[in-house]
This record gives sequence, C-alpha cells and structure tokens, in this order.
Amino acid sequence: MKKLLTSIPFSVLDLATVIAGKTPADTFKNSLNLAQHAEEWGYNRYWLAEHHNMISVASSATSVVIGHIAAGTKSIRVGSGGIMLPNHSPLVIAEQFGTLESLFPGRIDLGLGRAPGTDQLTAMAIRGERMNAANSFPQDVLKLQAYFSAENSTSSVRAIPGEGLDIPIWILGSSTDSARLAAALGLPYAFASHFAPAQFLTAINIYRQNFKPSDHLKEPYVLACVNVVAAETDAEANKLVTSLYQLFRGIVTGKRSLLQPPVETMDGIWTEYEEEQAGQMLACTFTGNKETLSHDLQQFLDQTQVDELMVTSHIFDHQARLRSYQILSEVFKGI
Repeated sequence: MKKLLTSIPFSVLDLATVIAGKTPADTFKNSLNLAQHAEEWGYNRYWLAEHHNMISVASSATSVVIGHIAAGTKSIRVGSGGIMLPNHSPLVIAEQFGTLESLFPGRIDLGLGRAPGTDQLTAMAIRGERMNAANSFPQDVLKLQAYFSAENSTSSVRAIPGEGLDIPIWILGSSTDSARLAAALGLPYAFASHFAPAQFLTAINIYRQNFKPSDHLKEPYVLACVNVVAAETDAEANKLVTSLYQLFRGIVTGKRSLLQPPVETMDGIWTEYEEEQAGQMLACTFTGNKETLSHDLQQFLDQTQVDELMVTSHIFDHQARLRSYQILSEVFKGI
C-alpha cells in the first residue's frame, strides 16, 4: 500500500545553528520560537543534537536545551537527535533524561549516537581515558535500558529519577553498524540522511530485514532526517539554500564559520571539488515551493517507505525559516 506524505508524522531537527552576527543566546530564543510554532503547525517531535567545538552549533549541553524547549511548549515531543552516548556514562544520561521525563511526562525522546559529535582532539578532552568508549556502545545502551527498568530497583546502582520511566530510546545512525544494533534490540531507527546519505538505503534495508520485535517495538520504524528549504517560489528557495551550501563548504574545507547570509549564486564561492563533495553529503536536500516539495518529498517517500520524516532547515533569516517550516507543514497536511 502506497504511503502518502499526508499519512506520516513530520518532525524537526534543530541543530541550534548560530547565525553570523548573532550569539548562542539568540539561537536559543529562536529555537524556542520555532518549537512553539512547530507545535502549533502539527509537527510531531523536536529534536536537538549534541555537537562540540563547532562555532556554528550551540547545542553542546543537549539535555539543558531540551529542558528549555520542553518548558516553553505544551505537547510536542522533545528529545535528542542525538546524545552521543560514548561521551557520557549511561548512569548520568539515565538521570538526566529521567529528570526531563519527570518534569515533562510523556514528551521526552532519547536518541542515541555512537559518534563523538566532534573532532578527535575534542573527543579526547571530553572522554579522557574513555577514548575507546564507542566500542562498548551496544553494552552501554543495554545498561541505559537497565537503569530505566523497574527491575533495577534491587540493584546497588540506581538512576533516580529515571528508574521505572517509559522513555523511548532510539538508535541514530549514519552507517550500517547502527542499523544492525537497532534491529537486534528492537528499537526505532533514525538515520542522518541530511548529511550522510551514502549508506542510507543499505542501512534501512539491513534494519528492516534483521529487525527483532521487542517489548518496545513490534515492527521496524524508520525515521529519516532530510534538509528542506521551502519558500513561496522555487527561485526564492534556491537562493535561501545557499546558506546551507556555504556551511557545508566550510565542512569540506575544514574552515567552519557561522551561518552566512544567502547569495545570488555560489559561482566563485566554491570550487568544483567543493561543490561535488558538499553535493554528495547533501543528496537528501529538497528545495522549492509547496508544489515542488509535495512532488519531490513524495518521490523520496515512495523510494524509501520511511515511517516518519524529520526536517532540518539551515536558513539565515529567522522569519524565512519559520515560513519554510509553515509551508512544509501545509505540504504534509495536504493543504
């Protein structure tokens, strides 16, 4: 049976982007404003991602920002996309998210990633002697599940708050390794196709083929994150998306900067090599007006059969960003 855009949940990934000329304080105000509008427009969840030592990303203290967003909204689910578990002890994350769930019951998601969310030098500063913690990621996920379980009440180490709370755990991925883990544990799977699309189709196929039902989930559930820039016209959207292109040029060249204003053309800004490299990372990027996006996103859904779409939008002007998410909500609602 064909899935329609109008039949699946749609959500927001906020990378808490710091805009040129602004500060992280401005970013957090804009994030809350976006979350409040997203709730009003029918978005299902609002996730924030853990990154470190990146001047354009302000969500390094992810749990704190999640609390800020949840406190300023009423019903939208709020969570991590994701917490990089090897950077933390499972007990501390159980306590943090147990606290969040206690404050905002029934609204908190815990997405877990294996990567450091930063460069190796910064990862060393975060992890110290635990630099190889990524190798124990599967075991640490199981520890986290144990801390949340009611059965852990007889253990000598307990997560208070956290114990006995129903906090959905997601496995995040940008490769096939995470797909196998999510399948083996019977957990929902969120793929970072917004910057690492190369193994996307292979990974979700592995996940679906190897999925083992669990107490948490009876059938495989795939969420895909994509880049979307919506506007009144295709031409306007194609201009707005140049801020994203400039951001990814910085990733390719290693010269990161704050999110820059859009430009009329990228000609003369990036080289052919930089354009090609950025283009590979941005293969799951959709720009245009309502009609264009309705067509292109439905094609993506036809190809992937994902269960939920999560959207991130690097747009320089906050009002244009709000309008982009509003237009997109109308696409999903078939308005």
